[in-house]
Order: sequence, then structure tokens, then C-alpha cells
Amino acid sequence: MAYQPPRLTAADFHPEVLRLFDQYVHGHLDRRGFIEGASKFAVGGVTGATLLEALSPRFAQAQQVPAGDPRIKAEFVEFDSPKGYGRGRGYLVRPANAGGPLPLVLVVHENRGLNPHIEDIARRVALENFIAFAPDALFPLGGYPGDEDKARGAFAKLDQSKTQEDFIAATGYLKSVSGGNGKLGVVGFCYGGGIANFLATRLPELNAAVPFYGIAPPADQVPKIKAALYVVLAENDERINASWPAYEAALKAAGVPYEAQVFPGTQHGFNNDTTPRYDQAAARSAWQRTLALFNRTLRA
Repeated sequence: MAYQPPRLTAADFHPEVLRLFDQYVHGHLDRRGFIEGASKFAVGGVTGATLLEALSPRFAQAQQVPAGDPRIKAEFVEFDSPKGYGRGRGYLVRPANAGGPLPLVLVVHENRGLNPHIEDIARRVALENFIAFAPDALFPLGGYPGDEDKARGAFAKLDQSKTQEDFIAATGYLKSVSGGNGKLGVVGFCYGGGIANFLATRLPELNAAVPFYGIAPPADQVPKIKAALYVVLAENDERINASWPAYEAALKAAGVPYEAQVFPGTQHGFNNDTTPRYDQAAARSAWQRTLALFNRTLRA
């Protein structure tokens, strides 16, 4: 077996480099801006470009469930979205040998569209005996382009009011697929966490929602939430955490059932195992609690 170098973690990077990377990932800093800023913390022959490469996703190395895994059935399907962009597309995955009607889980990507990591997440959900559906918000612009920078640039061009309607339409499609038990949950990451919060305010039939470090919904919309929530937060995530106290106060005032967990020492994106921001212990714990919520609320 070939030598595998130790995997980098967030601890291997200066906190300012991680902050710059978060700005870059969310479109607040371009590639050149990150490289110039990070170069101030590059030592020993390392450059800003080297740091960016080290922090960038490694999809193949992190994949847990291959696309051709015989334990699942996966396909890309299109659905109507008359209030959105007119037509949507997503990745539908189910267990190959389902024993009866199964719960439904919408999987919502980050701000780069339906990339290989989110496809893998959908397959992981299916292996837990759910029917998973991961829409691609970039479908109206040609779909995920296979390049994270290009995907991020395309994402900024979306009309979010239409994109939100596409996600609502996606839940309608998911509820219509054969083999479902009618119970619906959603899990989303970063941008997708914000969509999970949004869907909870718009869909009274939603049974459970798990926003991973997602933007909070407007406080006046929180009383509309009927779903059980598990809110996942990273300790070192100033941008998202700033809105949490008001969100939590609104949840308490509205009597919405929720759990919330801030994972110590973690970075925004800690569940994404394709980058060094991944925190294995925190990700495993959050994922176990996510599945526990879905099993508790979505099983008939």
C-alpha cells in the first residue's frame, strides 16, 4: 500500500487563514484575495496558493458510498417547479432492497450546488433506510459545473426567490415518489442549513429539520415552524452564530420543539469530510443525532 501522509486538520492552519477561507468559500473574497491574504501566514516555502489547495475539497478521497454501490438505487430525475425556475433536477437515492414504505429526507447542498460530496451524503442517508433526494439549485444555469470556483460564481447569479420555490417544489416531488411513507425531513449544510430553516417556516407538513450552521429565518416566521428541529452550530463560526440567540429566543417564544448543539473547537463546515475543516468526532456525533431525530419523527 502506498504511503498516505497524515490528514490535515483545522489545527494545521492559522486561525486567520481559516477565516479568510470562510470568506472565500462564501463569495466575500475572490481567489486572488485569499492567496494574497493567506500568503502573510505562509512559511517554509509554503505559498498562499499552496494553502488554498490544501484547504480545497478532496471528493474522491472522502467518498464513503460509491455511486455504483449495489446496496442502493440512484438516479437523476427532473421535476416541475412552476413558481420557481420552471424545472428542477435532483439526485434520488433509495435502498436497493427496501422492505416497506420509507421515510423521506431532502438533502440540501452548500453554495456550490450538487457536488460529489452532497451526492455522497444522499447515498449515506439512503443506506440508513431512507429515500433521499438532493436537488441541484444550479440546474437552471446548467447544473453543477464540476469546478468549485465556477459553481460559486454561478450560484451568485441565482434568483433566490425562484430557487427557494424550486426547493419547495422538490419536497412536493419527493413526497410523490413511490415507496415513501409520507413523512418528510430535511437536512442542509451552510446555505442548505439556511434552506432547511426556510422550509421549516414554509411547510407545515415538514416533520423534522436539521440545519447545519445555516442562516436563521426571520424571527416573525419562526412561529410557523411545526417541524422538530436539531440545530447544529460550530463554535468558531462568528457569522452564523451571531443570529443564533435571537433565533433561539423566537423558538422558545413560539414553543417550537428544538435541540441545539454548539460543537467546541469546530469550524464552519466541520461536517464536510472533504476538507481540513472536517472534525471527525463532532461530525459523527451530529450525524448520529440527526439520524436519531429522523428515526424518531419520520418512521410510521
